Amino acid sequence: MKGPDSKNWFKRHKILTVIGVLVLLAIIGGAAGGGSKGTNSSSNTSTKSGGTAAATMPKLNQPANDGKFQFTVTSIQCGKPSVSSPDGYITKTAQGQYCLLNITANNIGDQSQTLDSSSQYLYDSSNKKYSSDSEASIDISPTDNTFYNPINPGNTVSGTVVFDIPKGVTPVTAELHDSAFSGGVKVSLQ
Repeated sequence: MKGPDSKNWFKRHKILTVIGVLVLLAIIGGAAGGGSKGTNSSSNTSTKSGGTAAATMPKLNQPANDGKFQFTVTSIQCGKPSVSSPDGYITKTAQGQYCLLNITANNIGDQSQTLDSSSQYLYDSSNKKYSSDSEASIDISPTDNTFYNPINPGNTVSGTVVFDIPKGVTPVTAELHDSAFSGGVKVSLQ
């Protein structure tokens, strides 16, 4: 006689069940998070490596669209050994150096969207990809409500995304996303 687990397909196929749940969550997240491919405000030209040619890539203080957000990188400062909260109560020391990427994000969509600092990246001249330090991004401006709060259509917010990258490395490109599932848009930092 068969045990009670032999009839439950999900218990017998645990790996397939987990994979199926992950795929379903990715589909739901993509639909809910905007998930549209990024487009630049300037024309896109593909290079042989599949990236956007530097000549057509938006630069500092030029708008760049991804999904529901129109981003503008206003400045970047690197070489900071530590960052602190405005009251000085919290100080965080970099493993290498902190780079502070100042951005504005305008919701150009037709529904609210949350800006997530962990979906933003920097690249160096060797095309190495660096993730943001979300904790440091929140620590330096805990009351500005830029990250992790819904931004309604038509509203614009400004904030600083903090990156901890190796000393001596100079970021050349920022990759900005309206959500973790979007295609992103690259902005030249030079």
